[in-house]
Amino acid sequence: GFHLSGTVTEPATATEPEMTYKVAISFDRCKITSVTCGCGNKDIFYCAHVVALSLYRIRKPDQVKLRLPISETLFQMNRDQLQKFVQYLITAHHTEVLPTAQKLADEILSSNSEINQVHGAPDPTAGASIDDENCWHLDEEQVREQVKLFLSQGGYYGSGKQLNSMFAKVREMLRMRDSNGARMLTLITEQFMADPRLSLWRQQGTGITEKCRQLWDELGALWVCVVLNPHCKLEEKSCWLRQLRKWGEMDVCPLEDGNYGNELPNITNALTQSSSHSQDSLARPRRTVFTRAIEGCDLHWQDSHLQRIISSDFYISPSYQREGESLLFNSQGQPLWLEHVPTACARVDALRSHGYPREALRLTVAIINTLRLQQQRQLEIYKHQKKELLQRGATTITNLEGWVGHPLNPIGCLFLTLTEACRLEEENCLEISDAGDSKPPVYQHVPVATSSQDSGESYLSLALEVALMGMGQQRVMPEGLYAQDKVCRNEEQIIARLQDLELDPVLVQTLRKQCVLLLEGGPFSGLGEVIHRESVPMHTFAKYLFSALLPHDADLAYKLALRAMRLPVLETTAPSGDVTHPHHLVSVVPSRYPRWFTLGHLESQQCELASTMLTAAKGDMLRLRTVLEAIQKNIHSSSLIFKLAQDAFKIATPADSNSDTTLLNVALELGLQVMRMTLSTLNWRRREMVRWLVTCATEVGVRALVSILQSWYSLFTPTEATSIVAATVMSHNTILRLSLDYPQREELASCARTLALQCAMKDPQNCALSALTLCEKDHIAFETAYQIVIDAASTGMTYTQLFTIARYMEHRGYPLRAFKLASLAMTHLNLAYNQDTHPAINDVLWACALSHSLGKNELAAIIPLVVKSVHCATVLSDILRRCTMTAPGLAGIPGRRNSGKLMSTDKAPLRQLLDATISAYINTTHSRLTHISPRHYGEFIEFLSKARETFLLAQDGHIQFAQFIDNLKQIYKGKKKLMLLVRERFG
Repeated sequence: GFHLSGTVTEPATATEPEMTYKVAISFDRCKITSVTCGCGNKDIFYCAHVVALSLYRIRKPDQVKLRLPISETLFQMNRDQLQKFVQYLITAHHTEVLPTAQKLADEILSSNSEINQVHGAPDPTAGASIDDENCWHLDEEQVREQVKLFLSQGGYYGSGKQLNSMFAKVREMLRMRDSNGARMLTLITEQFMADPRLSLWRQQGTGITEKCRQLWDELGALWVCVVLNPHCKLEEKSCWLRQLRKWGEMDVCPLEDGNYGNELPNITNALTQSSSHSQDSLARPRRTVFTRAIEGCDLHWQDSHLQRIISSDFYISPSYQREGESLLFNSQGQPLWLEHVPTACARVDALRSHGYPREALRLTVAIINTLRLQQQRQLEIYKHQKKELLQRGATTITNLEGWVGHPLNPIGCLFLTLTEACRLEEENCLEISDAGDSKPPVYQHVPVATSSQDSGESYLSLALEVALMGMGQQRVMPEGLYAQDKVCRNEEQIIARLQDLELDPVLVQTLRKQCVLLLEGGPFSGLGEVIHRESVPMHTFAKYLFSALLPHDADLAYKLALRAMRLPVLETTAPSGDVTHPHHLVSVVPSRYPRWFTLGHLESQQCELASTMLTAAKGDMLRLRTVLEAIQKNIHSSSLIFKLAQDAFKIATPADSNSDTTLLNVALELGLQVMRMTLSTLNWRRREMVRWLVTCATEVGVRALVSILQSWYSLFTPTEATSIVAATVMSHNTILRLSLDYPQREELASCARTLALQCAMKDPQNCALSALTLCEKDHIAFETAYQIVIDAASTGMTYTQLFTIARYMEHRGYPLRAFKLASLAMTHLNLAYNQDTHPAINDVLWACALSHSLGKNELAAIIPLVVKSVHCATVLSDILRRCTMTAPGLAGIPGRRNSGKLMSTDKAPLRQLLDATISAYINTTHSRLTHISPRHYGEFIEFLSKARETFLLAQDGHIQFAQFIDNLKQIYKGKKKLMLLVRERFG
C-alpha cells in the first residue's frame, strides 16, 4: 500500500473531552510524502496523531489490513455495482462530495472536456511512478510562516534559539540524506532575504545586530555544506548556484565581514601565490555571506587522490616513491591533501553533515598530516632567516587569512569531527538535554585507523594538536569590528571545548610538543620570537596553555606565557622593510594602522594573563621578578596595571593567613609604576590610586613608607604628598597597624616633616597649611614652615589661603603671627562698594577683631589696610561699631599694659576709619542713585538712615548729614517721588 488512513483517539483530560481525528498518510519508497490530519496542526513537525498512526503501522503491521489500490477493486465491479458504489459514496459524504460529483458528471458527459482527453483516471492509493520525485513531506507554508515570525521578533523571546534549532533540523535532514534539507534551507533563506530590517540597516549604514549576524553566518556555512554534498546531481548544483547568485546580487544581502561598506572589506578569500596584494578597497570584490557557497559550487569530488583518501584507511604511497619530494604523500607514505585549508575543512564539514563520518575522519587526518609537514618546513625556513629577523626584531610576514574567526570555522570543524569520534555516549543519554544542567562530554582515546597500527596516535590527541596549531597560527588582525569580534568569540569557543578535555599523559605529551613547536616557529607562529606588528595577540590562548601546562612543565608554561605578553600594535613605530618570504605567506603593507575595535578587550585579556601568572608565582621571587618585568614592559594602560596591583595585593593578603611578602612587594612596585604613569596625566581614579598605594606600602612595612616619603616628588603632586600620603602615614591608625617603636615613629615623622617642607617650598598655596600641621610637634620644622609661608605671602598666595593659615595660627596660640598673616592677607583684598555679601567679609571682621583684641598699636596698623582694601560702607560701619563697643587689648598679651578705656572716634586710629566710612556712604549713595528704580526706594531710605547713624558719630556729624541731604535734593530734583520720601524722613 502507498496510502495509510486511520482514526486516532486522544483520551479525555481534566479540561478537554475525548477527541477522535481522521489521519491520512501517503508514502513512497520508505518516505512519508504527504500527511493530513483532522486536528489542523500548523507546524513544521508532524502532529502527535500522524506519529501515532505511523508508529502503529510500524509496530503492528499485521493489525493493518492491506488492500489493493482502489482502481484494481473498481476494475472487478460490473455496471450495477459501480452505480451502487458511487451512490453510496455520495450519500455517505453528500455535503462535502455532492458539488464535486455533479461537476465531474457534467465533465464526463461532455465529449470535448479535458477529463475525456486523458486515458484512465488518477488513483491516490496506487503510489507514484518510478520516475517521480520522492521525498519526505515538508509543509513549506509552515516553514515560511515560522521563520518570518522568529525574524520579526528580532532575537527576543528565544527566537534566536528557535532559528538555531531550525538550522539544526536542516543539518539533521542533510545527515539523514533527506533531499528536503536543501529545500528547507531555501525557504529559510528566502525569509531571511525578505527581512525588512536589512534595507533599514543598509540605509542607516549601521551593522546588523550581533545575534542576527551569527544567524546569517550559520546560514552561509549551511549553504557551503549543501553545495559540497559529495553525491548531489549537477542540475541540483546549478539550480542552487542560480539562487545563491540571485541572493548575492541583491543590494541588501549582508556582506561576509559584517560591514555595509562603511569600512574596508576584509581580505578573506584564499590568497593567490603572488604577494602583491592590492590594498585598494575598490579592487577587492564584494563578498557576501553567500560568496563562499558560490565558490564552493566550483569544487568537485572527482579527484582520484581525494577519492582514495576518503574511501580507505589504508591508502599509502608505494614504498619506492617515498624518497623523492612528493605533493601527495609525506615521508611516512601517508596521504596529504594540499588544498587551501579552510576549503579543505569545508569538505570535512560537508562529509560530516551529509552522513559520511568515516570519510570526514580520513580527510581530517590527511589535512593534519599536511599541516604538520607545513609546520616542519616553516621551522626550517625560519632557521635560515633567524639571525636576520632577530636583529630587526620585527617581521612583515603574516597570514592575511586567519583560521580562527574564519567564516568557515575550519579549526572548530576539524576539532568537532575528531572529538565526535571519541565521544563516550552514556546510556539512555538524549542528544538534547536541558541547557541548565548540560554535563561536559566525556571522551576516550580511539586509535587512528591507519596501516601502521603502532603509530600510537588517537583521534583525541589529533583534536588537541590541530586546535593548538590553529590557535597558534600567526595572522594579521582583520579589518572591521565584526571580523575582529568574531576572532575573539571563535577563540573563546575553541578554548571552552579544549577545557572539556581531561589532560591525561598522552594529551600532555601532545600539548608539550606543540607548545615547543609554537615557541620555535618564528614568524609562522603567533608565539614565535618575532611577529608582525598587527598580529592577532595570543593572550587568551596563552592563558589556557599556561594553566594547562603549569602542573606538568612549569618552565615551559612560564616561557610561553611571558612570550605571549607582548602587544606590538601598541608599540610606537611600525617596522619597515621586508624579508624574502615563501609563496604561501603575504607581506602586509606596514604603514596600515587599522582601527582595532576590540583593543580594550584585548588589553584586558593581556591583563588577565599577567594576573594568572602572578597568582601562580606567589612565593617564588625569581618567577615574580620576570612576570613583573613583562608587565612593566608590555602593559601600557595605567588602569590595567592598577588592577593588577590590586589583584596581587588581594592574593598576597588572604584574610585567613599571613601575608605573602614576595607578592606584596610586586603589588607595591606595580602601584609605584601607576603613580609615575599618572603623575602628569589626568586620571579620575588618581585619589583612589594614591590612597591604595599608602595602604599597600603600610602592609609591606615601615621601610616602604620611608621610601615613598623620601621619593615623593617622582610619585605624587605636592598636594597629594602632604594632604593624603604624609597625613595618612602620620595618622594614629597607621602607627597602631605597624605597632612601631619610638625610633621608628621618629624616623617616619622626620621623613614626613622633610616632605612637608619640600612640598611647601614647591607649592606654598596648596601645601602651606598641611605642612604647618605636619610640623607642629617639631619647633625648628614649624618655624621653617612659617617662614616659607611669610616668604610666599607677598607673591604666590591668595587672601583666602592667608586668612585660613592666620586663623590656624590664632587657634594654635600664635596671635601675633596670626595678626601678621591677616595683615598680609588684607593687602591682597579689594571689596567694592556693592560687595556687601562677599565671602571674605567674615575674614575682615575677624582680622579687625583680632587686631582690636591685641591692642591699640595693632589696630592702628590694620585700619589703614582696611581703609585701602574695603570700600563697602556697611562693612566699614560694622567694623567701626565693633571697635567702639569695647576697649582694645583684651587679649592680654604678656608685658603689655591695657588702659581699659574705650576708644574715641575723634582720635586716631578710629578717626581715619570714621572718615572712610562716611565717604563710602556718600560715594555709594551717588552710585546707587544713578540707576535706581522705584521698587528700591524704600530700601534706599533705610540705607540713608544707616548712613545718618555713622555721620552722627562725628562731632559735627548732624551738620555734615544735613548738608549731604540738601546736596541730594539739589542734584536729583528730577526724581520727585524719591525726594518727597527723603523730605518726609529727613526734613
